[in-house]
Amino acid sequence: MFKFSGFVLACAALIVGVNNIALAHGDKKSSNAPVVKEQTDWGVAGDAFNVARTIDVSMGDDMRFQPGKLEVNEGETIRFRVKNTGKLLHEFVIGTQAENAKHAQLMLKFPGMEHDEPYMAHVDPGKTGEIVWTFNKAGEFEFACLIAGHFQAGMVGTITVAAK
Repeated sequence: MFKFSGFVLACAALIVGVNNIALAHGDKKSSNAPVVKEQTDWGVAGDAFNVARTIDVSMGDDMRFQPGKLEVNEGETIRFRVKNTGKLLHEFVIGTQAENAKHAQLMLKFPGMEHDEPYMAHVDPGKTGEIVWTFNKAGEFEFACLIAGHFQAGMVGTITVAAK
């Protein structure tokens, strides 16, 4: 009879666990799917033909975004082009500090939770995702990776929206 050592079993459990975390948010939205334009405290989904400028953001396995601080103007529609430079799945989620913190806690409890909103981009390793967002409210907001453990490791940035 073949015996497995405790070490081999622990490694197998780790591999299965990491694979499940990588699938945490389910499938990405289809590019043909209609965008829901629901007003949030941090803005509303934007129209690509109204984009004022594109901001490139990279995110990696060091659990950081580059740049980590962004400035936009109230009323501006921004295309965020988000590149995952790492080997893990990452995401870019725009929200308030309170909303992102609450969502991050839910992701720790329910890492397989599926959802897809126009203010989030799930980006596979080596790939680039995109969000078009209109900031129609001034204030301090944040972008974060809410995959279990990433937010807690400091994968958060800030967006300052200057009033008109």
